[in-house]
Amino acid sequence: MPKFKITLKTRLFLYHKGRILLLRQTKPNGGNYTMVGGTIEKQELAKETLIRESFEEAGIILKPNHLQLVHVLQKLRKNEQRITLYFKAKAWKGQVFPRESEKFSGAEWFYLNQLPSNLTATVKHVLHAYRSGHFYSHQKQS
Repeated sequence: MPKFKITLKTRLFLYHKGRILLLRQTKPNGGNYTMVGGTIEKQELAKETLIRESFEEAGIILKPNHLQLVHVLQKLRKNEQRITLYFKAKAWKGQVFPRESEKFSGAEWFYLNQLPSNLTATVKHVLHAYRSGHFYSHQKQS
């Protein structure tokens, strides 16, 4: 029987002048646009993960008291369950640029009514749910 895995992740809703930040994956990683964030590591709190990942991936400096939980996504697959906590930053500092060039080829700001067509399916789902006022959503994949 295959082992069942549970993964916890964080993602960042970062807005600036009415636009949202998205990272463009390199072609080997899919070439789509995604959100800043990553996997919560052992002995790490969700906000600590997001602060670390935001700086590592995009040069963004965040403080825990500036982060507000705005959405929870539960993704169920055959042998894995993934819970992703989405936080919105009320304030931030830094010069935004993709710091992990093996993963990301760009960091761009988009108006919500002019999003790129090549968003990851998860980002499309979460943006729709969040903008519809839903605090929780789920995706079930076989």
